[in-house]
Amino acid sequence: METRAASEAFTALGHEGRLSVFRLLMRHAPQGVRAGEIAEVLGLKPNTASVYLKALEQAGLIGARRDGRTVYYAVDLTRTAGLVDYFLADCCRGRPDLCAPAIAAAINPRQESASVSKRVFNVLFICSGNSARSIFAEAILSELGQGKFIAYSAGTREKSELNPYAIDVLQRNGHDVSALHAKNVDVFRGPGAPTFDFVFTVCDLAAHEECGAWPGQPMTAHWGMPDPVKAEGSPSEKGLAFARAYAELNRRIAAFVALPLASLQRIALQHRLDDLGHEVQA
Repeated sequence: METRAASEAFTALGHEGRLSVFRLLMRHAPQGVRAGEIAEVLGLKPNTASVYLKALEQAGLIGARRDGRTVYYAVDLTRTAGLVDYFLADCCRGRPDLCAPAIAAAINPRQESASVSKRVFNVLFICSGNSARSIFAEAILSELGQGKFIAYSAGTREKSELNPYAIDVLQRNGHDVSALHAKNVDVFRGPGAPTFDFVFTVCDLAAHEECGAWPGQPMTAHWGMPDPVKAEGSPSEKGLAFARAYAELNRRIAAFVALPLASLQRIALQHRLDDLGHEVQA
């Protein structure tokens, strides 16, 4: 990246409002977010959000994609990577150990273990309420990933409880629900908490949350999908929405379990995890 282009990008990010928009989009990357949703989450007036988005787009940091009458904004990851490369190559003289030792260590390929296939991976699924989708994911992975994965789930809300429709779907699919209960994500932070290898958000509200980095730099992805709790209609129609959510997560998690973790490099694995999120929303 040339100095002028880098200067324009840094200038765009030098405003608190524009930076908050960029950070929100990064939490959803590589997927996009609707302009109206961006304004709502950040508490911005629609015209203010539009100004911020236009400035970021002009700086080449984000791009827009139209789907029918809806416009989605997403981070231009290639451009953003170029900005990081510029900073490290120019300002840090090509020495990441000077500028970002923690990040350099986290992505160092020499940390890849030859015995990764023998490891047991800790996986956390996060939703807003931990009442259905994340609970589904925990139960499914606990069954499909026995001996290879340990599944956990949590919600970002302070209080929640399992949805009766979710319990019914789990029981009809043969899951033992006796040990399942709604938890807040804070129980997995601090001393004694497991170190996670993977952290997935399964609802947009959870992805919107500005959460601190997890210890150990786990791989993350957003697998957003419709909230069955919001389904309307008769009890059978609501039950069908929960069954569909369960089926979609079952397909994604089965594909995740089947990934050749021992042979995939970190970047390639991240692309596969992101692809699963796209498939969920398709």
